[in-house]
Amino acid sequence: MRRKDLPPELAGRSFALSSADDAGVARSRTKASDLITVSRGIRIPRDADAAGPAALRAYTEIDESSVLTHIAAAHVWGMPLPAVHAGDWRVHIARPRGRAKPRRANVVGHQLTLLPGEVVEVDGVRTTSPARTWLDLARLAGFGRLEELVAAGDSVVCAHGPDFPQPREALCSIDDLRRMVAAHAGMRGVRMAREAVERVRVGADSAPETFLRLALVDAGLPEPELNVILRSPLGKPVVWPDAAYPQWRISLQYDGEHHGGSDQHRSDMRRADSTEAAGWLEVRVGWEDLTGGRTAVVRKVRTALLSRGWSPGPTRTSTWG
Repeated sequence: MRRKDLPPELAGRSFALSSADDAGVARSRTKASDLITVSRGIRIPRDADAAGPAALRAYTEIDESSVLTHIAAAHVWGMPLPAVHAGDWRVHIARPRGRAKPRRANVVGHQLTLLPGEVVEVDGVRTTSPARTWLDLARLAGFGRLEELVAAGDSVVCAHGPDFPQPREALCSIDDLRRMVAAHAGMRGVRMAREAVERVRVGADSAPETFLRLALVDAGLPEPELNVILRSPLGKPVVWPDAAYPQWRISLQYDGEHHGGSDQHRSDMRRADSTEAAGWLEVRVGWEDLTGGRTAVVRKVRTALLSRGWSPGPTRTSTWG
């Protein structure tokens, strides 16, 4: 006998047995070999290529008070994580204080007081908002370095306008992060969050770009600007630096490990030619420049600034005020 297909609302994602009941699926069908039991009362189709909310949805279907938080919520929002957490796919779930912590396989349970607006729904999954998720990360071991929390903040406020190859809307604003910090003044980790939010900026696409900016500022160099566009004489956008010093016409480009391929190399060369044609100097930063104390990248950018007429001095004001 041919196995009955799952209803469309359950296909391709994790689901709770209660949801299968609501969809009219017989319990005998939920025991079939094409379904995997990932946790008590939770199934996922064996051939499902589920990721993000689709993989996690069942965990908030179990009961209406469960909410994805911390690392699980950060994965939903695409926030960069320290190496110690980047590969951690355990499901962090919170219930309100006064209720028992969730206890099940592969789940990290929490009890949290979540204020109005701090829980949102993404593709059927209840999760903490971007700003609340960011604040909760400040409490986790592994975010001992301020720059990791700044990078996570940069990721949720990042936005690019229509002149960028991939326009992007922010998940929240820097003011949203500030309000979140103010609303939880006594929470563990809030002191670091309060310091981190003042260093969050709009326009950084990746954690290395954040680390680059912070390394330069911490070394006493001017703070580079983000979301700068180099244009042709006709006003057409031609280069989008990862960071830039418009005053000195310097473009900073972070080339990660993926820039080793031949196609990418040709693209990088065209970008460098366009930068030079616009009268700008391109400074390429590799992942190896951001290791250790990052003295290499500071020296590289400092040399470029001096070559363009920058004079070190205490009177220099950051672009960001």
